[in-house]
Amino acid sequence: MNSENNSTDNFNNNQSLFKEVLTGTQMLFVAFGALVLMPLLTGLDPNVALCTAGIGTLLFQLVTKRQVPVFLASSFVFIAPIMYGTQTWGIPATMGALAVVGVVYACFSGFIRLRGVGFISKYLPPIVTGPIIMVIGLSLAPVAVHMALGRTGDGSAQLIDQSLALSISLPALLTTLLVSAFSKGFMRLMPILSGIVVGYLLSLYHGIIDFTPVQNAAWFAMPKFTAPEFNWQAIIYMLPIAIAPAIEHIGDVLAISSATGKDYIKKPGLHRTLLGDGIATTAASMLGGPPNTTYSEVTGAVMLTKAFNPRIMTWAACAAIIMAFVGKLGALLQTIPGAVMGGIMMLLFGLIASVGLGSMVKAKVDFDQPRNFIIFAIVLVFGIGGMALNLGGYSIQGISLCALVAIGLNLILPKEEAKAVSYTHLRAHETREDL
Repeated sequence: MNSENNSTDNFNNNQSLFKEVLTGTQMLFVAFGALVLMPLLTGLDPNVALCTAGIGTLLFQLVTKRQVPVFLASSFVFIAPIMYGTQTWGIPATMGALAVVGVVYACFSGFIRLRGVGFISKYLPPIVTGPIIMVIGLSLAPVAVHMALGRTGDGSAQLIDQSLALSISLPALLTTLLVSAFSKGFMRLMPILSGIVVGYLLSLYHGIIDFTPVQNAAWFAMPKFTAPEFNWQAIIYMLPIAIAPAIEHIGDVLAISSATGKDYIKKPGLHRTLLGDGIATTAASMLGGPPNTTYSEVTGAVMLTKAFNPRIMTWAACAAIIMAFVGKLGALLQTIPGAVMGGIMMLLFGLIASVGLGSMVKAKVDFDQPRNFIIFAIVLVFGIGGMALNLGGYSIQGISLCALVAIGLNLILPKEEAKAVSYTHLRAHETREDL
């Protein structure tokens, strides 16, 4: 009798384990399109991105004691900084700077543990972070349009005919929009992957894909890991950019807390989740992978499937690491034409900008106050216009300059509390006289 019960228990355990592995692989499939899109746009190795996403997720689970069902992978916020960094200092120096960004996350987590989240609202309110996030998205708009028109990202060369490029990029964009807006259930979680598939099939139809790299690639190959180098100029450029994903991380933790009905801000604590994110980012950068962040797509899948067990993300991470060593997969991903990427990017970068705007709307930023108008206007013009300041032989520009200017103006410019009070007293005085 006992042997029969043991057999039944073993069968149920094996069935449960198989279900966890299958669900975890499904979660990776949800994240896959966005996960590999970022390295393909920035010139990094997609197989390394897969490997570091898996490693980063496992490290996050270790720090948070495997209590939060999230998956970490390539952060879109860093697309523009990585593009600029690799062109200016090279991939190793950019990776070294990003590794330091992970240390900044750890510092943020220490501040939160000691002082709570109050300091974030004081120094990094929505009027500071909102315009910075908008600049991150809008500064990339020309790159998306150039690629959608069949050019290189900087527009210096025409790779394929413009009309042919548009016949690929626009359907890819339209598919992404339609899947995002109208599909239901599981498909709604994969708008990027759907757009890439449609664009890729059209590219096959027009015969612009070369499969020679796939044929030459080995089935099993070591990802092209890159050791970091530490360049102080690259580090100074990259440090302020840590602000935006740190704020984004808080929103993601709140979202998964809402999905599962558990308060992860308290347990395991925001300081632990942010520390886990930072350690994952540093580990990824030390291997040549993009910075990691919690994925909203996977959070959506968790809400849809009610798969709240964090062990599922362990299997998703393991699947990502295994796939990273499939050489033909990386070669296949790199055959995706730039026009397909351009179509997806036109939506993607616009969405990044809209997140910044949405954060200000949700926080009900008062634009009746001139200080808010000033911060918003200066940050946008500096960021999109390409303002640069030379200090001691070093040029500060782009998102770094925007972050410093926004924080500085927010601290310096006076709030109009006094006027608001005097207006209240005036209305009270008028009411008394009316009586």
